[in-house]
Amino acid sequence: MPTALWIAHVEVMDTEAYGRYAALAGPAIAAHGGAFLARAGRYVQLEGNDRARNVVARFPSLKRAVECYHSPAYQEALANARGASIRDLMVVEEIGE
Repeated sequence: MPTALWIAHVEVMDTEAYGRYAALAGPAIAAHGGAFLARAGRYVQLEGNDRARNVVARFPSLKRAVECYHSPAYQEALANARGASIRDLMVVEEIGE
């Protein structure tokens, strides 16, 4: 089964509230088998909308990534990000070899 990447591009407007989101989101993601590959590191914007915080996490499957998003633990975390950030989030299935 192919793994999947959770890719988020974020503009943070309230760092305190977003910090609460990040503190809760990490454990929720890990509980669904997610592991961070990139989290707010250096980047180069080549096209599209620039958002200074970029996050990539790998999940065991597309299904597990989507289940994580809808889980009560992640939704609790997400409540802190709403109004504190502008986000684009997608899950992309990786190419199976």
